[in-house]
Amino acid sequence: MYLIGAGPGAPDLITLRGYQCLQQADVVIYDHRVHADVLQYATAQAERIDVGGGSADASAQDAICFLLAEKAREGKVVARLKRGDSFLFDHGGEEALFLHEQGIPFEVVPGVPSALGAAAYAGIPITYPGAGDTVTFVRGYEDDGRERARINWNSLASLGGTVVCYAGPRQLPKMLAALIEHGRPADESAAIIVNGTLSSQRTITGTLAELAEAVDEHPIGAALLIVGRVVNFREHLRWFDSRPLFGRRALVMHSKEQPDAMAMLLQRHGAEVLIDTDAGIDVYRQLLDRQVDVVTFTSASAVLGFLASVGADQASDLLAHTAVATLGPAAADAAARANVTPAIQLPGGSLAGFAEAIAAHFRSS
Repeated sequence: MYLIGAGPGAPDLITLRGYQCLQQADVVIYDHRVHADVLQYATAQAERIDVGGGSADASAQDAICFLLAEKAREGKVVARLKRGDSFLFDHGGEEALFLHEQGIPFEVVPGVPSALGAAAYAGIPITYPGAGDTVTFVRGYEDDGRERARINWNSLASLGGTVVCYAGPRQLPKMLAALIEHGRPADESAAIIVNGTLSSQRTITGTLAELAEAVDEHPIGAALLIVGRVVNFREHLRWFDSRPLFGRRALVMHSKEQPDAMAMLLQRHGAEVLIDTDAGIDVYRQLLDRQVDVVTFTSASAVLGFLASVGADQASDLLAHTAVATLGPAAADAAARANVTPAIQLPGGSLAGFAEAIAAHFRSS
């Protein structure tokens, strides 16, 4: 039995040990907040069981514990997968204690906590010399009923250092108000991070007062709130959301020669990447709804595959609002025959150079 922290969101942030344990699993029992791509690290034969949001109430948590024990007693290798770290503001401790009481051996595989991962991707060091000697983590609700956390806000506000709050949409405004009301300076720097470490990550910075006003006017979903002088480093240390393709969606048309390399290179430049062969990807619908910023073709066969999937007579219209990028004369010629004019056309070179040309196009736009 493995209790595995899957990390803060991005599927490649799971630890090597977590990956190894998933590879051995006969059964993967996971919360729905775990990124779907993490499940691909398990074998195709492994049973996958979604147990929802990670026990919304005590009875649901009991059911999860009994499910873990049942699968283990069937002689199966079980991987219990949770987002972040299962021992930080999660029910991993309860599940481990239940397994101990049932006499079932287990191993705890730590994960990168969501707070640490999201802060690092936002360019905010949780600690820094001279920015305070304490870090306080605060849960956004006190129990499974998701009531307001019972926190000694007077003590918390007077601590100094960095305060990191896990907050649901209802708790975030209350936390901001409570910190100000109990003595935290209204002009202190703070940041709100949504969808940490994912291509959809969004970071909002300002003073406590400014953020309190912002979330009152425009409520947001589950988020991480960071309060303290360390937030001021963001403009100097931000790296993730300053990449040229951050916030852009790229559609990579499958190439038999290099099926995955192009996607990886574009991801390094910050793009959210879709591959036409991915399960559930509807190329026609994505383009029709204008959900794609750039489409890449690295061979004539990739162009022909695209034409076959969307219809040759509709190709130019579907691509009218999307930047088309071609690598090599064969891909360019095939696109031209379909009345498609590439915005980015590289006559030759490496895939890395092609990805850099795409990044340069959006960097200058």
